[in-house]
Amino acid sequence: MSLRFYDTATAQIRDFVPLKQGEVGLYYCGATVQGMPHVGHIRSAIAFDQLTRWLSASGYRVTTVRNVTDIDDKILARAKESEHDDALPRQLRGEQWWALAYRYELEFQRAYDTLGVRRPTYEPRATGHIPEMHSLIQLLIDRGHAYPANDDSGDVYFDVRSWKGYGSLTRQNIDDMQSATDVEPEFINRKRDPRDFALWKGWKEGEPDTAAWPSPWGPGRPGWHLECSAMVTKYLGTEFDIHGGGLDLRFPHHENEMAQSQAAGHPFARYWMHNGMVTFEGEKMSKSIGNTVSPAEMLDLASPRVVRYYLGQAHYRSVLDYRPTSLHEAAAAVERIDGFLAKAAAREFPDGFGFTSPGAPAAFSDAMNDDLNVPQALAVLHDTVRAGNTALAAGDSETTRKAFIDVMTMTGILGLDDVQDPSKGPRSPEHQALDTLIASQLQQRTLAREAKDWAQADAIRDALTSAGIVIEDTADGASWTLKN
Repeated sequence: MSLRFYDTATAQIRDFVPLKQGEVGLYYCGATVQGMPHVGHIRSAIAFDQLTRWLSASGYRVTTVRNVTDIDDKILARAKESEHDDALPRQLRGEQWWALAYRYELEFQRAYDTLGVRRPTYEPRATGHIPEMHSLIQLLIDRGHAYPANDDSGDVYFDVRSWKGYGSLTRQNIDDMQSATDVEPEFINRKRDPRDFALWKGWKEGEPDTAAWPSPWGPGRPGWHLECSAMVTKYLGTEFDIHGGGLDLRFPHHENEMAQSQAAGHPFARYWMHNGMVTFEGEKMSKSIGNTVSPAEMLDLASPRVVRYYLGQAHYRSVLDYRPTSLHEAAAAVERIDGFLAKAAAREFPDGFGFTSPGAPAAFSDAMNDDLNVPQALAVLHDTVRAGNTALAAGDSETTRKAFIDVMTMTGILGLDDVQDPSKGPRSPEHQALDTLIASQLQQRTLAREAKDWAQADAIRDALTSAGIVIEDTADGASWTLKN
């Protein structure tokens, strides 16, 4: 099956044909860093991480760009609110907007790393691309698609009625759209049309001087939509392969991005991909309702591997519904996978293993090629685990080894092997060497027990115990820890 994706712009599943043979340019919207990451942010990052991994596994050279919005009305408002927030530690009250943004950027990166989201090829910040934004604004003015406000505010707006394609991404009629909310109601007369959106926002009394940059239209800062258009063009060119993001960004953000970029004469994205939202027992997550669940809360309940499995198990375009039992179900699925891997490794690879994967199983590849159908791909993974366990029970070494390699290949592509467990910390070379030696001893003990050579099995256990190593026998095999 050829690789194909659902394209939001055409509302069709289309065969994927890259702009350059063998290469893919992918841009997806990252965080606006005004607060802690929520589960929707991480679900989106995992979806596009799975896409990146599959494109790489399919032989493409992938250039991935994920932006950081580090200047925004919400960031400025959050910093101002902190001045009088008694719930904050003293050192964070009155925090500078740029310090607040960077602090939360690090929180996002920590969550991404913990859950195995690979870092992009480049992660540009909006504040580092002001000259590119000025150039794009001037180009739009010169082409008749943008205009400075009719006062001395310093605002510059995109003229939505000047672009006939406006509304095409979300298939809306311009007269049915609501007004853009980027200016106070009393200043709506600055615009030719209430739906016109800000490309440049003039500095206002009371705002930090550090949140304004000089421009031909007066000091100010960029509009949200403009930031992404300028950054993606700089790193991927005026035409690139895939633009992604959460479904909630289709309008107005991606609609405005596409309009201003194409109005500037840029073909822009060839495919638009959007991931679905996360709900709580069928309802939209909302702080006002009190039904939100953060990644940190999930990680308090389950391991990073389980949380990654849960957030990545649904089809990327579908709604992912969180329920109190969701992580238990995901944990059971992960335990089945890991149980097989542990038993197969102990039986077939007692001295450690190294192998070259022949590639993912055909059924797995077909599922991933079919609009990144992860649920079907997981079904193939679990079928392989079941077949591997059957082979283990039958003593079929060849089938067990093949199943082990296939499962390792699939879990790697799905990103399950790159999660981090902060509670355990990194494994030192000494720990890895010790693990290999003990695993070999445990395998010899297993073989002795199967041969009913109880004296040899007990001797191995006693030798390990005398070295301060505690052995625990479970249904999935033996494991070890250091005493105390």
